Amino acid sequence: MEPRMTLTPEQRGILDGEKGETLAKVMKTLVMYGETFGAERMVPVTGEHGHLVTSFGLSVMKPLYALMDQLIAAGAVSKRTFTVDPRPMDPNVPANLLQTVFFKVMYSQQAAYEAQLGRLGLLGDDAYTCACYQDEVGNIPKPGDVLSWAESSAVVYANSVLGARCNRNSGILELFGGILGFVPEFGLLTDEGRRASWVVEVRTSEKPEAQLLGSAIGMQVQESVPYIEGLSAFLGTELDEANRAFLKDMGAATASNGAVGLYHVDGLTPEAKALGTSLVRPDAKVYVVDDAELRRVKASYPDLWKKPDARPKLCFVGCPHLSRAQLDEWTGRLEAALSAAGRRKVAVPTVFTAAPAVLARFRETPAAARLAAMGVVLSSICPLMYMNNPMCHDLPVLTNSNKLRTYSTSRYATDAEILAALSKGGR
Repeated sequence: MEPRMTLTPEQRGILDGEKGETLAKVMKTLVMYGETFGAERMVPVTGEHGHLVTSFGLSVMKPLYALMDQLIAAGAVSKRTFTVDPRPMDPNVPANLLQTVFFKVMYSQQAAYEAQLGRLGLLGDDAYTCACYQDEVGNIPKPGDVLSWAESSAVVYANSVLGARCNRNSGILELFGGILGFVPEFGLLTDEGRRASWVVEVRTSEKPEAQLLGSAIGMQVQESVPYIEGLSAFLGTELDEANRAFLKDMGAATASNGAVGLYHVDGLTPEAKALGTSLVRPDAKVYVVDDAELRRVKASYPDLWKKPDARPKLCFVGCPHLSRAQLDEWTGRLEAALSAAGRRKVAVPTVFTAAPAVLARFRETPAAARLAAMGVVLSSICPLMYMNNPMCHDLPVLTNSNKLRTYSTSRYATDAEILAALSKGGR
């Protein structure tokens, strides 16, 4: 293969097979990937850890397991340890017998695949989360770090909130970048690729729902970079824990309801603070989000429940995974809602999801026992993987996640609507 992009002598040697056939194939794949998007060179990966999107041991993914064995046999393991998306199963999450049996068959390769991930460089047994940038997990890139990640919600958070640089890679490509220590330079790795082609003006009367605002932005701008103005009226200008949680959830919705890999929030996110409106392209379009627009967006969601008037049988909160502060906040809000309704336990089976390391810390606090007393299950499962199968297709599930709503038959509800359903048993 004669590459069009400029390679260093080391990179060219790998491509020519100097370090073996397997690494040559890995390099060839990344070169072809980069050239497809006009990359002229490779740049070093500088982030301390990688992040992989493929965490589930589906029985039909035999080519993936064969590829992993080939990489391991050739010693082509990641130069950096990595985190990975959440596991697909948890026996503590409510499921009937048929679902339980189906899950075991569907994910029959889970244990074997996790063993492969361990040999390839998995950070640890508690490294399964889509929110790998939580303090308890420890995969927190520095501003300007070049990453080789996949997982749309993690990539958009790293780019936007942390100021790192990463393209929206697909599964396996992110692993290849970690193995070689290089990624093709294009898109969100470049200064020009990080400029905004949309200005989003937030003109709501109160702080908007993060997941709903993100959904509106994502559906409007699609894969473009938005520069968001007006949020500082509600969030202020400091990236404190509450604001990071808001941006985590908003970003996940922009990435799943559109294909946003980076957003800027005026006066709040790192590059917007440093560069301001110079990040906005001269020909940028304008999108106004007010109360009426958020109502319109929410009303546009299709209702995929088989029986629209059914009572919910399950509720998922935490897609992407909740932060420790969010677990505390939800515990207090749920206690207050149940007390006001004269109930002690939730009216709908409910699962709060967070990273294993976050849950381990949370379970050391009194709030965890209080949440359990209300009937809430804590899990590090991936709600999407729970829902993405025929056994759950007709299950009426509520969620405050626009990502889960988009990729499953779950019904989206605002936080207030979730609290009402859990405390009063409503639809």
